Formats: sequence, C-alpha cells, structure tokens
Amino acid sequence: MSVFPTAAALDAALNELSQPGQSAIEMARARQGQLTKPPGSLGRLEDIALFFAGWQNRERPRIDRARVVVFAGNHGVAAKGVSAYPADVTAQMVANFEAGGAAINALARAAGLELKIVALDLDRPTEDFTVAPAMTEADCLAALEAGAASVEPGLDLLVVGEMGIGNTTAAAALCARSFGGDGSEWVGPGTGVDSAGIARKVAVVDQALAFHRDGPLTAFEMLRRVGGREIAGIVGAVLRARQLRIPVLLDGFITCAAVAPLAAQAPRITDHCIAGHCSAEPGHIRLLGHLGLDPLLQLGMRLGEGSGAAVAANVIRSALAAHAEMATFAEAGVAGG
Repeated sequence: MSVFPTAAALDAALNELSQPGQSAIEMARARQGQLTKPPGSLGRLEDIALFFAGWQNRERPRIDRARVVVFAGNHGVAAKGVSAYPADVTAQMVANFEAGGAAINALARAAGLELKIVALDLDRPTEDFTVAPAMTEADCLAALEAGAASVEPGLDLLVVGEMGIGNTTAAAALCARSFGGDGSEWVGPGTGVDSAGIARKVAVVDQALAFHRDGPLTAFEMLRRVGGREIAGIVGAVLRARQLRIPVLLDGFITCAAVAPLAAQAPRITDHCIAGHCSAEPGHIRLLGHLGLDPLLQLGMRLGEGSGAAVAANVIRSALAAHAEMATFAEAGVAGG
C-alpha cells in the first residue's frame, strides 16, 4: 500500500500529526519522583525518558529494536564544483557501507542499531536545480515512498542518516526556502571545500533561490525543487515514523534540513524528533533554532551518515535504563521518597 501516492498525501500527513500519550508521560513523571535520586538530578536524561514514555505510550519506555537508515542519492548540482569530492564517491561509499567498513557501521554496532542502506537511483542524479526543479513530481514521490517503506511497526527508535555528494548545497537551499535568508547565511564547507569552494556554493544557492523564487512554498514543492532523492527519503521516513508514533533521532545539517520544509508548513512535526548532535557545519545551529530542537551532543562532527545521531543513541539508551532500572525510595528502603 502506498503511503505517499500524491503530494496531497504528504499534506494530509502534516495535517494529521499524531500526539504523544499524556497519561503515560504523567505516569513516567510520577515514577521519576520516586526514584532514588534528588529530583531533576539526572538532568536531561529525565526529559528523554518522559519524551519516550509519551511516544511509546508506556510508563517505562524501552528500546528493544532500533534502526538507523542511511539514504543515498546523487545531485546534478555537484557538477558545479560545490564539493571536495566527485559525485561517484556516493556509490563508492554506499559500497563501503554494505561491506561494513564505514564509520556508521562501527557506530551503529556500538549503539545496538540495525543498519539499513537505501540507495536511490545513484546512476540518475537529480537535475541541476539552478536551471530546473531537482526532481519531477513522480521522482520526488518515489523517494518519499522509499523512505516510508524503510520504517515499519515494531521499531522503538528510528535514526536517519544520509550520503550524497553535493547535498550540503541542497540542504542550504532548502533552509533558505523554508526559513528565509540567502546562500551566505546557510552555506558552509560541507566536505571541506576552501574559501573559493564556499563562494561557488553560495553563488549556486543564490542562483537556485532566484530561479525558484515564484515556486510554491509548500513542503512538497520546496523538497522537489531544491532537494534531493536522499533528502526526500528522509522526509518519507520521518513522516511515516510520526504516523507510527516512533521517535526519530536526527543527525546533522542535511537530515535536519530535510525536516525544514515540513516544519515551515507544520511546526509540530519536530515533536517526535530529537537532535542527536550539533554539527560543525555552521548553518546547523541556526537551523536547530528554527526547528526548536536542542542537540544532545556537540562533538565537532560533520561526517553525516547518521554518525552523530548513532553516538547520541547511547545517551538515549542510558536515559531509559536509568528510568526503568533504578529502585524507588520504597523499594530500596531509602528515606526521602
């Protein structure tokens, strides 16, 4: 069964956002008040436990099954010299993921995450979005559908990551279309381009913004005009997770930029999301502010692949373990409960 057969289906999903279970949150909060610790002494770990209680609708949330999905796609705009690497690196890195040799392979294992790779038409890059929409409606819908298909009931946590040479340029354009500003306000070094490379990226983003100036500011149109297949895949996964009440752990600048057009249309879309970390990509901290998300970690990472979020998944496991496994004052025979 197709989840996103039309652009209208995406709009409908944004208009019918599920909500966390308030009774489960209150039960979890009551439990927090009885655990053998001073109130609030575990800081944000306590907030994470309440967040998961609401979305899992149980007093003691847990992570029995968690998955990181890495979406990969190629960008026509990469031909304009916006990356330090050629476009064929995308397929090479996908092969590395599948062989188990990338950072995300190691970090997913360390965090107890299933790893799924979704490569989207790598032999067919998107169009150069400075002169045409990046994707046709059909291509964008197919990518959304692939994202939705990567998520199924039974997951306790979804982590999203990406791979796509040129995608920080697309992410910058999406942020500008979603929240305003020009290329200079959103562009960063990405894969590590020098000052001349950054200037090229700024010019490319500004050209794209000028070309699409009169395009509709709906989530779907922003996504298909200046996004990419892997970015649309992330959107499909995040929306499907919301329908299934599965919490989502976002990675860096690109995964958060995927959510930007959704948040511009329906700000509550981020209610089931946690920002795993703040990337070293300069636009990320500003983007997190627009999304209303406070990152768990700030480690100077800028790899992508879902790597920062995978590290943050260990923090989430710790939060849920403390919440579920600590004794209450009554159980421990400790005064003060």
